[in-house]
Amino acid sequence: MTRDTDHLLPDEEADWIGAAQAGDRSAFARLVDRYWDRLYRWLYHLTRDRHAAEDLTQETFLKALAAVNSFRPGTNFRAWVFRIGHNNFVNQKRADRRTRYSLPEDAAAPGVGGVEAGAENREALAAVARAVAELPPDFRSALTLRVEEGLSFREVARVLNTTEETARWRVFKARQKLMKVLAPELLPPGAVSGEPGA
Repeated sequence: MTRDTDHLLPDEEADWIGAAQAGDRSAFARLVDRYWDRLYRWLYHLTRDRHAAEDLTQETFLKALAAVNSFRPGTNFRAWVFRIGHNNFVNQKRADRRTRYSLPEDAAAPGVGGVEAGAENREALAAVARAVAELPPDFRSALTLRVEEGLSFREVARVLNTTEETARWRVFKARQKLMKVLAPELLPPGAVSGEPGA
């Protein structure tokens, strides 16, 4: 796909960055449009997972928007964005390792149960990934910032440009929606049927 921004002159990009730093969201949107595909392809190469790459790309641009005023004009914007993406990827891997190794004491040790257990775990992880990918974007971004990045609700609110209360609500609703799909039997009675404001 050819974008009209592919032949952008450096001065035009600098103008967009300056406008974005002055609060122009449409200028930042042009920067996102310019680099989205490149960043996504790179993150997909790292994760080998389409949904993870999409989430990481989205998180990267949310973080870049939140930090755009810290970008130093005259330096490489693409390198700056890719650095944020790389940090997100590293943080996600750390979070995955923490989750993988923090099993309850009565859980089977890794490797116990043979090939069948490994296949079941992969299927369960795939089901979770599919369910997360189906969440509305505002819920998914709040949940991934909270769970995968380990951000406080205040930090989630800052990244998403919302209130701390809204960040908490989005994470709660995202978890509730995941439970409906993945483990409805664990929800309290009546929570599976449509609730107000869902």
